[in-house]
Amino acid sequence: VVKEKNRMGECPVWEERENALVYVDINSQKVCRWSPITNEVQSVSVDARVGSVALRQCGGYVIALGTRFAFLDWDTQAVTTILELEQDKPNNRFNDGKVDPKGRFFAGTMAEETAPGVRARRQGALYTLFPDHSVIKQLDQLDISNGLDWSLDHRTFFHIDSLSYAVHAFSYDVHTGKIACPKLLYHLEKEEQMPDGMCIDTEGKLWVACIDGGRVIRIDPETGKRIQTVRLPTPRITSCCFGGKDYSEMYVTSAYDGLDEATLAKEPHAGEIFKITGLGVKGIPQNFYAA
Repeated sequence: VVKEKNRMGECPVWEERENALVYVDINSQKVCRWSPITNEVQSVSVDARVGSVALRQCGGYVIALGTRFAFLDWDTQAVTTILELEQDKPNNRFNDGKVDPKGRFFAGTMAEETAPGVRARRQGALYTLFPDHSVIKQLDQLDISNGLDWSLDHRTFFHIDSLSYAVHAFSYDVHTGKIACPKLLYHLEKEEQMPDGMCIDTEGKLWVACIDGGRVIRIDPETGKRIQTVRLPTPRITSCCFGGKDYSEMYVTSAYDGLDEATLAKEPHAGEIFKITGLGVKGIPQNFYAA
């Protein structure tokens, strides 16, 4: 549905109030908004790689870029820094993020590659930005903090550290925002490659984008089993969210960075955004950052 190619399209969020899909292109340092009505993509350039975007209750967005949290005012394109983190790790940047059921923004970091396929290990962390702008560190020594979501009863937090090739479940205290007691939920099979972004549906099942696996998979957290696979027409599938007027459509982002020229020539859809219909299940609206 979006032909405008992204180097590293990520973190799609359906914004009901704008009837639009908001997402980031991490490596192009842009926050983007696509209208299915006009088919137009608008974007705001920022001064660092932007790993994630989420909706703000009072309008505009909260973003995680470089190693800082910030607000983005879409109309003026102004970026206001809330907090800087990890200033002792110049090679780190924020990656995926999402707002929890109480309006707190969870986002994690990762080390950038220093050469193709080479990165310092265990440099990432997962943080929670509270509505009063205070921050806590929830997890440490992560490789690539990635997809995240919460169970429908708000008692479980799901998280992906990509280089573990797995989805983990944590107990989650909705009152404090704290997570604890990690357990392995699902380990990806070889052909599924590496897990990236993730979202949940109204049946409480998880959808995981498989980067370099060219698919999204549906996992049942009760059984830890994969129950569905949807293949997409390009390999570097990065993230997914539900949207549309009744949240019955799934939007899937992809990337072309990381593909060599020979592969790119064979992958005309790399970096585009796709819409999946007919899944027979709906998603839930995104939470708003409560400040």
